[in-house]
Amino acid sequence: MDGLDSTDSENALPEFTPTELREMESLLKEVGEKSPSRDFCQELATRFSCSTDRTGKSAMKWEKVRSWFQDKQKELAAKVTKPKGERIAGLSGLLFEAQSSKDGGWFDVSSFLNFRILRTGTLEVRVRFAGFGKEEDEWVNVETGVRERSIPLESSECHWIHVGDLVICFRESDDDAIYCDAHIVKIHRRLHDVRSCRCIFVVRYEDNEAEEKVRLDRLCCRPK
Repeated sequence: MDGLDSTDSENALPEFTPTELREMESLLKEVGEKSPSRDFCQELATRFSCSTDRTGKSAMKWEKVRSWFQDKQKELAAKVTKPKGERIAGLSGLLFEAQSSKDGGWFDVSSFLNFRILRTGTLEVRVRFAGFGKEEDEWVNVETGVRERSIPLESSECHWIHVGDLVICFRESDDDAIYCDAHIVKIHRRLHDVRSCRCIFVVRYEDNEAEEKVRLDRLCCRPK
């Protein structure tokens, strides 16, 4: 069996040491989507070449450094854009609600106007809230601030709600009147009259842990 010659042996060795890889991984977060400049890569290659970790190894070339960053950026872009694009396409066929960053309330979505991907990989959509003008449009995190629309209930459907359920509850204060996330902590079932549900639901709001007794007409349940 023929052995590897000196050139093959050198090419078979890892191009970067573990220390160099750790430093570049850290710098990659700062570089983001920008193409690294020649000066940046040259400075990094020179520092690597002078390091004691590279004793006995060939000097690092700036082209190798730039190639590493470009390959990593392509890998990250492939991971982010494909599933996110599919996620955006899936928003068109359903009814949604989105959480406003201004007051934390949930509002029905009239339309999704645009989307963007932040350097962190976070997907955001530009939302037009139902019943509001363009001056109230907001960028909303898709993962945490957009979901299928909650369901208002008829008086005969109160049996759908159980202790422990997540609901949205209409809450009024001196400052605002919004639908907030809350959990059902207790239910007082009562006989209905001919017009409405008379049951009392004790809710605990997620944002401030306050509890309140409410009627069914202030609640919407989450899709199962």
